[in-house]
Amino acid sequence: MIAFLQLSMENTSREIMSNIVVEHSPTQANLDSLNVSKWPTWQKEVSVFDWVFPEQEIAYILEGEYVITLLDDNGKHGTPVSFGKGNLVTFPAGLSAIWEVKKPLHKHYKLDGNVVTQAFKRLRLKLGTFWPTV
Repeated sequence: MIAFLQLSMENTSREIMSNIVVEHSPTQANLDSLNVSKWPTWQKEVSVFDWVFPEQEIAYILEGEYVITLLDDNGKHGTPVSFGKGNLVTFPAGLSAIWEVKKPLHKHYKLDGNVVTQAFKRLRLKLGTFWPTV
């Protein structure tokens, strides 16, 4: 079962939900220090789909609104969490969720690792337990 924790931390605009970290309205200085404007972008129309994060992803939401519902290893649903324009969100590696894109989504994103390690993690994920861990 997924542990789902929602905390509001005093004097900050961050919330921690499970291992997801959401920063509401990050400062421009913070975005600049992360080089967010140089990250690739991704767009998605209104839709619903399952997703597993093979590696950590940091996303800055430019437009849109979506809800993700965390899934445990048995496919049981956790509490839905909403994100939208102006949020800087960090998703941990291995997180499974159902995405519901309510308004067309446009985001900058940064994946942990490089192209080789990302491809390896995705291949390992597809092969499941048949692939040795490194």
